[in-house]
Amino acid sequence: MRVLKSLFDFYINSSIHVALAIVAMSWITFLEFNVSMDVNLLVFIGFASITGYNFVKYFGLAKFHHRSLSNKLKTIQVFSLICFLLMCFFALKLNEASLIAILIFGLVTFLYAIPLLPNRLFVDKKKQLRSISGLKIYIIALVWSGVTVFLPLIIDEFEIYDDIVLTAVQRFIFVVVLMLPFEIRDLNYDSLKLATIPQRIGVKQTKVIGALLLFLILSLEYFKDDITWSHIVALTLICLVLFLFLMFSTKQQGRYYSAFWVESLPIWWLIVLLMFC
Repeated sequence: MRVLKSLFDFYINSSIHVALAIVAMSWITFLEFNVSMDVNLLVFIGFASITGYNFVKYFGLAKFHHRSLSNKLKTIQVFSLICFLLMCFFALKLNEASLIAILIFGLVTFLYAIPLLPNRLFVDKKKQLRSISGLKIYIIALVWSGVTVFLPLIIDEFEIYDDIVLTAVQRFIFVVVLMLPFEIRDLNYDSLKLATIPQRIGVKQTKVIGALLLFLILSLEYFKDDITWSHIVALTLICLVLFLFLMFSTKQQGRYYSAFWVESLPIWWLIVLLMFC
């Protein structure tokens, strides 16, 4: 049991789980717009997500505490390096337009972790985008929506039209709501200067806002030109489950409540859609 728990913790802490969630949402885009699935792109997105998330989470520790890193963090470091090399390999299989988009999203991720911007923009001395008051959740949502909606379509040289823009907006809102249980969990740890949504309006109002945003996601589906009932049913089910997770979110969550169960929702969304196919 101890070995299984260690493996499961590595699965969560090394960002494999969140990477699978991002891959799942990218796959959903292929299904929603009837685009031929590009396996190379999905594999690239998986390795890029692991690399990016681990870079953001562990950059500071690796930079300032390299000699004192625990064996678990050193293992994650090596694993991240392998994922980075594999990411570069699969990047060579993508077209020019995709690489330009990837470069933009990669730059945002880089600025999210690296202190480069002026002091006056930040709430503390870290000088990272994630430290700008109230910005963290929206940066994550922007990158997720861009990677999971536009990348799968850019690689197929799809023309951007209204339904695609609406889907990107839906994904942005979905990720914002998906992050709310994490922000509620982190109320005991986040600096008040970060001005997260629960810090600014409280847990109760955060849940109300989250419920309204989920309703908005479902409403936007009916403004699309091409409406598929299987997609509506799947989206409704996932929004309902996310609503329940949000309603039961507290500051004293179980260790895996958000990190595993909430983060699993995009994967279950894909599974539901595949069941309809």
